[in-house]
Amino acid sequence: MGVTNQSSTFSADIENYIQQKTLRLVDRQLVVYQFGQPLRLPKNRGTTYTASRYDRVGLPQAPLSEGIPPTGEQLTLVQVSATALQWGDTITVTDVADMTIKHPLFQTAIKLISMQMAETLERNTFNNLLAGTQINYVNTRGSRGALVAGDVLNPHEVNRAVGALRTIGAPEYLGQRAEDEKVTAGKPSLASKDPKGFQHYVSVMHTLVEQDMRENPSVNQAWSYSDINRLYNNELGFWGGVRWTRSNMVPFFTGVAAPATPTGNTTGGALAAATYYVVITGVATITGTNSPATGYEQQIYAVTAGITVGGSGAGSITLTTPNTSGYIYNVYVGTTTTPTNLGVSASGPTSGPLAGQAASIPANTAITITGVGVSRTPPAAPAAGVTVYPTFIFGEDAYGQVVLDDPKMTYLQTADKSDPLNQLRIVGWKVMYGTILLNQNFFMRIESTSAFSATFG
Repeated sequence: MGVTNQSSTFSADIENYIQQKTLRLVDRQLVVYQFGQPLRLPKNRGTTYTASRYDRVGLPQAPLSEGIPPTGEQLTLVQVSATALQWGDTITVTDVADMTIKHPLFQTAIKLISMQMAETLERNTFNNLLAGTQINYVNTRGSRGALVAGDVLNPHEVNRAVGALRTIGAPEYLGQRAEDEKVTAGKPSLASKDPKGFQHYVSVMHTLVEQDMRENPSVNQAWSYSDINRLYNNELGFWGGVRWTRSNMVPFFTGVAAPATPTGNTTGGALAAATYYVVITGVATITGTNSPATGYEQQIYAVTAGITVGGSGAGSITLTTPNTSGYIYNVYVGTTTTPTNLGVSASGPTSGPLAGQAASIPANTAITITGVGVSRTPPAAPAAGVTVYPTFIFGEDAYGQVVLDDPKMTYLQTADKSDPLNQLRIVGWKVMYGTILLNQNFFMRIESTSAFSATFG
């Protein structure tokens, strides 16, 4: 038998193949930003936008007496405000990387940073809407922590929510234009026969909660028939006086048992002698090349047992963040079982608004809490092992998007004083805006669990 030439002998002469087109990323359904009323904050008028309304006056309880004027009513002014904040980010690519890598890094950075901008506006809107005060818990549970597996969204809960909104008088999209508009009897207009002209509320639900609703035959049939009459992005259809949309950026919260009780120390910080409580939350980071994080606090640990800190005002608390990959952690501390402040820790960010706070701490990291930090409230914790999904239902004018400076993309490709040899390619974005809750009575959310999960097998 002759000499056999094997491929391994010539591995140095093999030209590896790399696909020309990069792989597609996962989809994000962006829905909720669009339902906010577009509002403009004029330049040179500060960063606070204030909206006003005058509440209705009470109806008289008795007829007038002859010659005697009524007592009269007092006008009640109600104002709501929002602050425009500047958001933004950048990606920097070196000239060498841009010249030597197969795929065009600068163009890729432009694509990814523009996606980040849109997703940030969506995420921020949801975070603001969670401050809504009108909440229904499925099966009349008393709180998020009382929900159990099986408390899924169903038509009864939707009817309960819509009935409450209509009783309050939350205005519907395409509904009456005046607060006391009279309903005229007679033949309906031609426009009212068009399903797209029906007055309605709007809902945004998580994609798993959508599947819970599809388990109901009447809902599934209604959505199928209204498929051709969709008005909004990612709309599912019309049912129960609501146009339903879905988004996989709706926040959700998973309850986790309390960690081991942290250690209280008499030295090492500036904590006064007292009993403290700690709540830890986990923020999902990038868990795979195709799975961008949304930045929500998703894992909510139950509050710890009381931590005794003695001494004379120089105390501290030591703990180790949970060892779950794919998460970074925020640590809240306070003297009640519902802390409303981040802890102070040198392990946190070194710049930005959360510099020195116990935020964005890597997993399995030993840290020291040296004080009570900035005011911030963690999400309420579900029961351990239970994941809770909010479903939002809006009337018109429920909230607005206050813009001081429109979203802008920047592309820096030429030399400047800080980069004289033009070694850097920088792409970035910025916007200055805020979400304002115009009327708490005009929207609400239903919190539920789901019979489904985003895992296979």
